[in-house]
Amino acid sequence: MRDLNKQERTAIEAVARRFSATWEKGSDPPDAYIVHAGKRVAVDITTLRPRGTGQGDAAKPRLRFDKVATRLIERLQATLVETMPDGMTVLLTITAPIHLPSKTAASLEEKIQTILGRGSPDRDEKDTIHGNRVQIRLLRDKSERAPKMIGFVHNSDSDPLLLLNMTRELLELISAEAGRRAPRPAGDRWLVVISAGGISCLEAYRYIYSQLRMASDFKRILMVFGDGRVGMLTG
Repeated sequence: MRDLNKQERTAIEAVARRFSATWEKGSDPPDAYIVHAGKRVAVDITTLRPRGTGQGDAAKPRLRFDKVATRLIERLQATLVETMPDGMTVLLTITAPIHLPSKTAASLEEKIQTILGRGSPDRDEKDTIHGNRVQIRLLRDKSERAPKMIGFVHNSDSDPLLLLNMTRELLELISAEAGRRAPRPAGDRWLVVISAGGISCLEAYRYIYSQLRMASDFKRILMVFGDGRVGMLTG
């Protein structure tokens, strides 16, 4: 049994309040138990490792899901799934509104293939294509279970670097949790994710998680943000 650090204790206390429940130490694993409505739920606690820009409320990512945006991302995903090598994920941001979507998609497909040919993961590529500001990042994923492409269409006042960093953080965390081989307790299990950012990032994290499509043993995943607020990622 390990002692929770101050940040972890604060997070599990916030989750317990959210569900009007009590909590107790775990046996490592799990890190803790939530006792709610007479049911004892095993809880693992983990922390996002921030990279790059901060994630406060002032930097709220504002995503767009209109038909043009959705169709462009779906077209790129369908194309890249056939050409991206295993263990590689391309992250793409594009500023709304999208101009000349068909030509933009074709140019992006060509540009991404060029970047792949250079083999330079973790380096961001910035460009303006048919009047659209785009940013591209390649990531390697050792688990080889990550999606081939995750795309974001966002308002011009959103920071694309924030979206790229959030995706990398969550992908690394979920991959690490999926790869853990420690014995798992029987019954329901929750994952509590600690983030230094604000709850305004929750919608973007939910979208990112939905795009990961990675199997999870957790019935519920919650996020505890720097201001103490709790949001449901899934479950």
